[in-house]
Amino acid sequence: MTSSKSLEPAIELAARSTTRFPNESAEYRAARTALLAEEIELRRHIQDVAAQRRALPPGGEAKDYRFLDADHKEVGLLDLFGRHTSLFTYFWMYGPERERPCPMCTSFVGSLDVPAPDIEQRVALAILSRSPVGRQLAFARERGWTHLKFYQTLGDDFAQDYHGLTDGEEWSIIATWRRENHKVHLFWAAEGGPEIADPGFDPHLAPDPTPLWNILDMIPEGRGTDWYPKLRY
Repeated sequence: MTSSKSLEPAIELAARSTTRFPNESAEYRAARTALLAEEIELRRHIQDVAAQRRALPPGGEAKDYRFLDADHKEVGLLDLFGRHTSLFTYFWMYGPERERPCPMCTSFVGSLDVPAPDIEQRVALAILSRSPVGRQLAFARERGWTHLKFYQTLGDDFAQDYHGLTDGEEWSIIATWRRENHKVHLFWAAEGGPEIADPGFDPHLAPDPTPLWNILDMIPEGRGTDWYPKLRY
């Protein structure tokens, strides 16, 4: 990939845009062109960060964590890869002690369901929880999800080792894994919580994969204070 440092200045690319909208003012067009330059810079930075992520050395070798699938069959982390050498896992906050799953986790898991077949062209995708798979599937049917594969973690060692269970409190885990021969290594996992959050913002990734936040960032009101998702509307 070409480094963004060697590319044409973003402001020059933005100035070439011929897109115009009905009844826009000169003031709007000038501000929109300036914003477009920043959006181009952001796009380039996202690409640079992705390249830096891909260049990570191998992470620690994972233990042979065990799970139960929808058929109540015990499988290992290696089995979740299927035909792929890369695996994306999301551990959602839906432990057996919870009457209902975390609404924010639910919003994110739901955003993966429709594109799951597209995602799985390149990478295996698995949703993990401490609750039995039958319980997860019942909630999936309630939400109308049809494409995702759910697994129950056997024991709490996976959740504890990757910071999804700390002092009895659940947290989500977003992680990607790499298979080499018969070994699994962590490739990348989301890090940080309140300690890395900027003032006035909830902790989130950059770029954040959550459609909820991305869409709200595109409207005049922004995210506001009443953005938190609900399980029922």
